[in-house]
Amino acid sequence: MGIVSAQAAEQDRNVALFAPLASLPLPEEKLKRLAQAVGGARVLDLLFQLPERYQDRRSAQAREGEIATLPVRVQRLAVPKGPSQPWVVQCDSPAGALDLIYFGRQRWLGAWLERHFPEGAARRVSGKMKLFRDRWQMDAPDYVEPPDSIPAIQPVWPLVKGLGQKDVARAMVAALDALPALPEWHDGPLLARRRWPPFGVALHALQAPAQLPEDEPRDRLAYDELLAGQLAIGLVRRTVMRRPGRRLLGDGHLRRAALDAFGYPPTGAQIRALAEIDADLAAPTRMLRLLQGDVGAGKTLVALLAMLRAVEGGTQAALMAPTELLARQHLRTFQKLAGAAGVECVLLAGSVKGKERRRVLAGLADGSIPLVVGTHALIEDGVAFHDLGLVVVDEQHRFGVSQRLALTEKGTTDVLVMTATPIPRTLLLTQWGEMATSRLDARPAGRQPIVTRIVSRERREELTARLRAAFASGHRAYWVVRAVEEGERHDNVAAETTYAELAAIFGDKVRLAHGAQKLDVREAALQDFASGRAQLLVATTVVEVGVDVPEATIMIIEQAERFGLAALHQLRGRVGRGKAQSFCLLLPSAELNEFEQRRLSVLRETEDGFAIADADLEFRGGGDALGVRQAGHIGRRLVDPQRHAGMVRMAHKDADLLLQKDPDLLSPRGAAARLLLSLFGHDLTLAPLGAG
Repeated sequence: MGIVSAQAAEQDRNVALFAPLASLPLPEEKLKRLAQAVGGARVLDLLFQLPERYQDRRSAQAREGEIATLPVRVQRLAVPKGPSQPWVVQCDSPAGALDLIYFGRQRWLGAWLERHFPEGAARRVSGKMKLFRDRWQMDAPDYVEPPDSIPAIQPVWPLVKGLGQKDVARAMVAALDALPALPEWHDGPLLARRRWPPFGVALHALQAPAQLPEDEPRDRLAYDELLAGQLAIGLVRRTVMRRPGRRLLGDGHLRRAALDAFGYPPTGAQIRALAEIDADLAAPTRMLRLLQGDVGAGKTLVALLAMLRAVEGGTQAALMAPTELLARQHLRTFQKLAGAAGVECVLLAGSVKGKERRRVLAGLADGSIPLVVGTHALIEDGVAFHDLGLVVVDEQHRFGVSQRLALTEKGTTDVLVMTATPIPRTLLLTQWGEMATSRLDARPAGRQPIVTRIVSRERREELTARLRAAFASGHRAYWVVRAVEEGERHDNVAAETTYAELAAIFGDKVRLAHGAQKLDVREAALQDFASGRAQLLVATTVVEVGVDVPEATIMIIEQAERFGLAALHQLRGRVGRGKAQSFCLLLPSAELNEFEQRRLSVLRETEDGFAIADADLEFRGGGDALGVRQAGHIGRRLVDPQRHAGMVRMAHKDADLLLQKDPDLLSPRGAAARLLLSLFGHDLTLAPLGAG
């Protein structure tokens, strides 16, 4: 059995893990909200959504401002005497007289209270205690249950609007009940030395704890995620590097024509990176190189010039981007510069249909189209190349292993992966091992530094006045928020709410762009902003990469302290792309604490993306090297960047040793490792590792 069919068999045997959330006992609308909250549609996504904290409800002591769980006996229900008065359920408890307070004039509330608190009923309630005129009170208890049915330790998960903690708890119990026994992918001595429980036991300890969890369950799951990532990286590297390559040589005539159309000489960093790429292309082995480009450093130009070298060498080249927005951004640049060299470049994405799609597919198959920019559509079965020589994968961390390898299967290809997020130096070895790395750490000439300031949210009126003056001068601005809609936290700033507020001020000058919109709606908003029909774009982080509007000179970021420094640096890079002075204004949620102040001060002090990446790793953590989810820290869900930083190197060595002993993961531990890869989204069904 090969690795492809073996991994599929592992998934079949553990179908409950990969089942959709719809298999859980919640109403359809709640399931939609749950999928939003956990960032996915599978039971696994729920199981991997760890609690933000735990509420200890074991105390039966009444203390002002603290949680208590008490047995009570209902004495009477006091009906409100006026519109501002509450319902009061008067009870006896071990702490003395206790009033349960409910505000609301709805008819259903009175009926609900009468049903749940009949006179003389025994109940168990849990909530925050307070004293009022020498009587204990509990405002709308968190739990009102029959005796002994309140959790002693309550996990508190992140939520979205319309989803409650009890909804998540109900779904989590069902998911844990269906959790199958899994084979162990770690060595026994490691588990014993670290006192790590089995995978399922660790999940139970964190998601449905009988006591406050210790470190071992979380550490074990964190290492699972790190090992999965390191195995996937190792498999990618091994698959590409062990296949024969070929020399790609060119005379430079296409590059010269493209650079003439560009109008500016390459920076020293671009020249250095191109020399490194050219040396790889000229070698008889396959290239596997990482190109790191700081914000505005010009990695798109380097990618195009590398692709033109492949065309000069008689082959085709393809660039795969994670979104059509980013693909179209590259296409505009490529068509201008490659077109000046007489080289056709086309788009292949989901929106390309009918006659144009047939033309593109035919041109790629017969070789008449040398350059293509696309999305996941490039890896579909019906897409064939005449002679694909170079694959460029942009924003590589947004693709799974199989997606990247699938494109390389369509030819004898060299591979250049790019990221606009500088990778911390301390992660390069452990994340990428032997992969060659080129860095673009210089900005093109003529661009001014971006002025970065921390601004109180109380100054929003000043900001709107400043925007009005900027718009009158022809400038444009971004207003970035974290969420699409409001969540449970009262201070959460939502894109839709912010858009409504700003549209009331600026009218038709405002557009909205976020990931939950249909593609054509979002594209229309971005196009209006790029063309100048709109001057203010309210957006989530969909504008973090791939949006190039030189007239945009103001970037406003709400709740800036909740973003990673690398993400803030990327967002800041959306301005300062023209000749005018640009500004980045960071609006924190409230008064910053010392830690948050130090983090944001890094943005004020430097525009060096590599220095910021190092600081981000120290404060918060780097980006996931292989996951399909973009993230603010390693592994995103299970790894704490401070506590688990030392495990990255350990996982790298562990994965390397396993692949040396069992290259195709066919041993008992290898079979378990295939399942581990599947659990963390590294599906290898498109990567025939035994070939070549």
